[in-house]
Amino acid sequence: MQDNEELYREYSTQVYKFVFSFCHNHLLAEEITQETFYRAIKSIHKYDGTCKVYVWLCQIAKHVWYQELDKHNKRKTCELEDPPFSNANSTETEFILAQDKMELFKQLHLLDPNTKEVLYLRLTGEFSFREIGEILGRDETWARVTFYRGKQKLMKGRSS
Repeated sequence: MQDNEELYREYSTQVYKFVFSFCHNHLLAEEITQETFYRAIKSIHKYDGTCKVYVWLCQIAKHVWYQELDKHNKRKTCELEDPPFSNANSTETEFILAQDKMELFKQLHLLDPNTKEVLYLRLTGEFSFREIGEILGRDETWARVTFYRGKQKLMKGRSS
């Protein structure tokens, strides 16, 4: 096992991206990432090597995230931060973009949990299919197929 600094240096960005894919809030993702590494270092003796270090860290991060949700008495994802708009965009354009984003996430919410998680990880966390498969304990092909099918369901929902 690596020392604490190496562990943080090697995995902090990936863990941050993973957490951000759930909470969609930069400050909260940073806090949860820090708490994840704190807990990982405290319990490093419990790591048994049955999974990759990255997967172990993501499991801790997910647990910290759920505890954060429980603290706030809710089990839903945080609202996405509004994307920065340039001054060139009109109020109408901003409204339409916000409505489209809202509709997309309403449709995402209706998908089965595995598909929803794959889409969140891919779209907001920008993880590769290989990484998504590792995080969810599946393979790359499963992640690709799940993403494709989820995308198809979303496109079908938008056209109806």
